Amino acid sequence: MQFVKADELKPGMRLAKPIYNRTGVLLYERNTALTVQGISSIQNFGLIGIFVLEPAEPVPPLTEEELEFEQFQTVYMFQLRDNMDQLQKNQVPSTLSALADDIQSRYGGLDHKLRFTQNLRSSSDYVYKHSISAAILSAMIANAMHISGTEQLALITAALLYDFGYLYVPQALLDKGEELNTQEQGLIQMNLERGYELIRPRFEECELPRAALTLIQQIVFRKNTSLRIKAPSAQIRLLTDILLTADRFDRLTAMNLNQTPVSEMAAMAYLKERSDTHPTNVVTALAECIHILPTGACVDLSDGEKALVLEENSADFTRPMVLKFSNNKVYDLSDPSVGR
Repeated sequence: MQFVKADELKPGMRLAKPIYNRTGVLLYERNTALTVQGISSIQNFGLIGIFVLEPAEPVPPLTEEELEFEQFQTVYMFQLRDNMDQLQKNQVPSTLSALADDIQSRYGGLDHKLRFTQNLRSSSDYVYKHSISAAILSAMIANAMHISGTEQLALITAALLYDFGYLYVPQALLDKGEELNTQEQGLIQMNLERGYELIRPRFEECELPRAALTLIQQIVFRKNTSLRIKAPSAQIRLLTDILLTADRFDRLTAMNLNQTPVSEMAAMAYLKERSDTHPTNVVTALAECIHILPTGACVDLSDGEKALVLEENSADFTRPMVLKFSNNKVYDLSDPSVGR
């Protein structure tokens, strides 16, 4: 599977992922061979590119849940964009509460791990896609930590809106990624605070959770050295930690045109090394929600060899059962002697 930019697509290329419209209707199935008309439709749809299969590559297996997840990511993204457009026009975000409710109902009570597949982003749609991913991850983490439904809904609402101010950041600056100088960081901070001030009056008007506004305030103003905000309660602090952990995991693993993503394994290692900003209990809860090393994943072992994951280890995702390619032997890394 490889990524091809929209203007480089050619007839005969086969889709590796399905394409849905804004309401979730399937436009193109996986394995569909592109035509001239199909390429034109994809370019008109605003996609920056798609993933295509190699000429002899079979269609990778996907469960019904995984296909639904990609479908809902698309639907949610368009819904959030519509609501943010309304906020920018100083209008009431008409379906924001319904969007938060739907995310909570679908992902706030899962009793099993989810394969969190990432979507491709550019600076023009990054805010919408990132906010949706952060909201879904936050809902799952909160569920794993047995946080009440009321607080979970506030957390999801905050995740949908905390990056609203990025819509006012010049696109050229967004394209630079995270390699920013002090002046550029200050400009982004100013726009994040501008976004907060724009959405603040809407919370009471739309009957959005007040705790969500407090969460957004904690995140937006945490880097403002000239303004001291009120110290949060222990519970708000926990919800803030959950959202910041979801935020960082998604930013690290997202398929972004301006930044090469890292693996889920590398992202978890990054979070674990920064327990001061990403508490261990929150990172552990994240690991309980999503597949880090799913069955079928190819991994590099510490001895330089490659192996295939045969079975996940729910107790410690770093120690699954693997098949080593070089000798065709199975190793259970949960066994301490084998793991060493």
